[in-house]
Amino acid sequence: MVASLRHPSGSARAPQRGKPVPRGASRMVAREPISLRVRLPKPNLAWLKRVTWPLLLLALGYGAYDLSLRLMPYADQPIARISVEGDLSYISQEAVQQRIAPFVSASFFSVDLLGMRRELEQMPWIASAQVRRIWPDQVLVHLEEQLPIARWGDEALLNNQGQAFAPSELAHYQNLPQLYGPKRAQQKVMQQYQVLSQMLRPMGFTVTRLELRERGSWFLSTGQGIELLLGRDHLVEKMRRFSAIYGKTLKEQQANIARIDLRYANGLAVAWHEPVAPTAAQTAVVQ
Repeated sequence: MVASLRHPSGSARAPQRGKPVPRGASRMVAREPISLRVRLPKPNLAWLKRVTWPLLLLALGYGAYDLSLRLMPYADQPIARISVEGDLSYISQEAVQQRIAPFVSASFFSVDLLGMRRELEQMPWIASAQVRRIWPDQVLVHLEEQLPIARWGDEALLNNQGQAFAPSELAHYQNLPQLYGPKRAQQKVMQQYQVLSQMLRPMGFTVTRLELRERGSWFLSTGQGIELLLGRDHLVEKMRRFSAIYGKTLKEQQANIARIDLRYANGLAVAWHEPVAPTAAQTAVVQ
């Protein structure tokens, strides 16, 4: 016998999968574990940077120094050549080489460049010297000579800056104009010489002697045999006055003029080699 069990129609069926759970039904939900998150403060590493960089630089510097000491015997070669540059008219390269010969025995890094420059600038004809190394075993010397413009008294020459220097062969420069004055006034006399020479040149005069005397008065001699007494001040105005009068009344009698006195306020006085007509010998006055 087979027994069968049937459910009555309309009875509740088991819920199908995927369908929502009816309201009011209870369900089990798994609980998530509770986690506590704590933020810890970040460590301050600024002090580490401040310490690390100096130590690193110190280590690099020491390493470079140690390396240089190791390489020095290979890099520091004896001086093999000294080259001299510059437009030399009054001194020879042989004289320069001889003057700096004691420095040649040094090596490339130990050569005394400052001492070499000072030694060269003690030579009367050298105005300035520049000395530098050229890798690996050469020294380059660049020289600028003095530019003689005039004689200073009987014992020295003046360059274009009004600085005195005393070469041994002064007798070779007798053709230069001769300037006199107190030692402290070298530049002043040189500047005045350049101004007066420029003003006299258009009239055909050259300055052979210019003197600043003790009381501050100026005395000038020209290559044409005429002496000018200029006084103490206003030299440019006096030279302009002389130029105006010379072109009008004195040029034709230049060969007979011995001295012209420009120390007057409005004119000048002329002294002649030989007597001339009274009208020409009178003092010339500019109104």
